[in-house]
Amino acid sequence: MNSEKVSTGDYLEAPINYLERSSEKPVIYLYEPPPGVPGRSGRTATHWVKIRNGRPFHDKLALDREGFTFVRHRSQVVNFYEPEEVRRVYYPEVERLLKEILGAVRVHVFDHNVRCRLMAKRGEKGAREPVKFAHNDYTLKSGPQRVRDLLPDEAERLLAHRFAEINVWRPIRGPVEESPLAVCDATSMSLQDFIATDLRYRDRTGEVYSVTFNPAHRWFYFPQMQADEVLLLKCYDSAEDGRARFTAHTAIDDPTTSPQAAPRESIEVRSLVFFEVK
Repeated sequence: MNSEKVSTGDYLEAPINYLERSSEKPVIYLYEPPPGVPGRSGRTATHWVKIRNGRPFHDKLALDREGFTFVRHRSQVVNFYEPEEVRRVYYPEVERLLKEILGAVRVHVFDHNVRCRLMAKRGEKGAREPVKFAHNDYTLKSGPQRVRDLLPDEAERLLAHRFAEINVWRPIRGPVEESPLAVCDATSMSLQDFIATDLRYRDRTGEVYSVTFNPAHRWFYFPQMQADEVLLLKCYDSAEDGRARFTAHTAIDDPTTSPQAAPRESIEVRSLVFFEVK
């Protein structure tokens, strides 16, 4: 930890890992890559940035402006590490929440993951480690492709109208003390900050955005998040009318975290949100 970096109740300074620009398209492997091939290509640059406490602004942050919003939501799920219970109980809860908040006419929850550093290292409960790299989950190309992949029979009809891809992030246990999630104000970003990056699976190749450093970026986090507190992140919006379309995010190493802090446990649900269906 850099002793010169400070935190206050209003903000902290913490390192964020960005991608450096290059002439080659970056690649991330989500399985063991071929011998001699790195799991992630491209050079990473770490920048210490000011990350604002979003709690004083929680009621002013808008999904269509900043690209994220903070809400309270109590779930009836007993065990977020049981995939069947999550699909049976939590997916419908998320669908109802997004319809209520966004005025959507249809929500299709299609995926989720759970994250915990220690569980991931031990190979327990299907957990993955927090991602400490600035990114956005979809691109101009992969956003519409996700609809085609998941809803092929309806895709062209659905794609004729506005839709969005919203991630719903929450702690499984609170308070979150280690590896909190930081999100970047979409109004402080430009499309040039995003670098299309191949996401290699064994059976397909997806595409996400890595993020390059820009000193204009305004980052926020919500310290000590509890299990009934939720962040909605807009990772794609088909509308081209000036509203937020992407939301860069990353787990961060909070320099104020105690060495005895419990590892962060969180769940993130991904959904397609449709505002007009004919």
